[in-house]
Parts: sequence; C-alpha cells; structure tokens
Amino acid sequence: MSALTDLLSVNGIRLDVEAEDWRSAVRASGQVLVDEGISTAEYTEAMVRNVEENGPYIVIAPGFALAHTRPFEAVLRTGMSWVRLASPVAFGHETNDPVQLVVALAAVDSKAHTAALAALAKVLADGDNVRALQQATSPEEVLRVLKGEPSGADGQGGSPVASAKDAAPALSEQKILTVCGNGVGTSLFLKNTLEQVLDRWGWSRQVSVEATDTISAKGKASEAVAILTSQEIARTLGDVGIPVKVVRDFSSTTEVDAVLRDTYDV
Repeated sequence: MSALTDLLSVNGIRLDVEAEDWRSAVRASGQVLVDEGISTAEYTEAMVRNVEENGPYIVIAPGFALAHTRPFEAVLRTGMSWVRLASPVAFGHETNDPVQLVVALAAVDSKAHTAALAALAKVLADGDNVRALQQATSPEEVLRVLKGEPSGADGQGGSPVASAKDAAPALSEQKILTVCGNGVGTSLFLKNTLEQVLDRWGWSRQVSVEATDTISAKGKASEAVAILTSQEIARTLGDVGIPVKVVRDFSSTTEVDAVLRDTYDV
C-alpha cells in the first residue's frame, strides 16, 4: 500500500453524496471519519468552524477541498475520508469553486500524515488521475487510481524548467514558508507541490520548505525569503516583512513554478 492508502480505506470512500451546501459537505466527510473510528463528531464541527473563522482556504484546487483542523483529543487516530459529491457546492472561494471532492484529514500530530499528503499532491498534479477520480464508479476504483504513479507532469500542461538550474540561489540554503491556518493540512500539501518543482529545478539543496501556521509564520518570516499561501491566509498575515505570494491551485506545479520564478526573477 502507498502512504496515502495507508490512511484511506475502501470504507472511507463515499461517492455521489448529497450535500446542500459547504457545511453539509464538510459534515458528510467528517461523518465518514466518525464511522471509521478516526475521530469524533466534535472534530467534524471543528472542521466547519475552521472555515467559518478562516475562510475557504481549504479549497486548494479547482473542485477540491481538504477539510481539516488542528489536532486535538477528538482525533482518535490519523486517517482520511474521501467524499465525492453528487452535485458540486460553493465554498465561497473566488477561483476554485464549486467543489465536488472533499477529502477530510484528521491527524494526531503534525507529522504522521506528511507522506500521505505528499502522495496526494502528486496524484492530483496529474490531469489523467484527476479525470479518473472524477469518473470512478466505485471506491475500489478510486483506490486503484490513488495507488498508481502520476502519468504526466501536471494537469495544466507541464512545468517549464529551462535555465532554472543555472539561476540557483548563491547562498548555501534559503527557506520558503508555506502557510495555512493550522499548519497541518493545506500548508503541507503546498509544501509538497513546491518541493516537486524545486526537485525539477535542481534547487532542493539550496532552498528548503517549511509548512507552518499563520501565528508561527509571523515569527518565522525573518528566516525566510518568501511565503507561499492562499489568498485568504495572505489577507490574515498582512505585512510580515517578506514577499507573500498567493497560489490559487495548490496541486498545479505549473502555477507554483511561475510563482517561484517570480520570487527569484528567473
């Protein structure tokens, strides 16, 4: 099994679920976590409050939301659920609405699920995989797609990398922060996509990436050259003394490549 399917079982996948709005969509994904003994109903309601308080930053790619909140005692074990809605619903995101796929994550800490999110980022960066997941007719078919390797570079036509190696930073190491409200979900997802681009550029030794939350990011900003985050979190951060770059599709290596080029003037 892959790191992703270690946390997601066939019983944790529900297809064509009815939801009237984003709250019922998040609650449907949370109910699967409850049914699987991953978390309690208290965690589900905390996921809803997270969006109410921080905005729809969990909608990290077109049609896709990663529902989660901070680890606390309502999480019984680290795990995920996968809910594909019968009809898309609006979360209020200015570019990625409406949402049809809601993946809920419950984590006991900030480390146990990192490999799973890295695997998910790679799967959703491939357009063929995304189409296969949208068209899957059974939970077993969803798992087969998630276990496979991405067949393409990116769902939006690939990522230009020419000349990036020649423009690597002169310093021995620089840091970029990826930031979300809790530091355990969407920021890790974006970190994984950014690291894919850095690997292609040959910059992994020069530029490290740290995923963190909004509060910690303000204290860590002086250590970094830039912050990559969502529009909603960028508004929350305000001026932190370094460039704050907005990424709308956290699964797109093409968009992240462009943001990185703009950061380093490549």
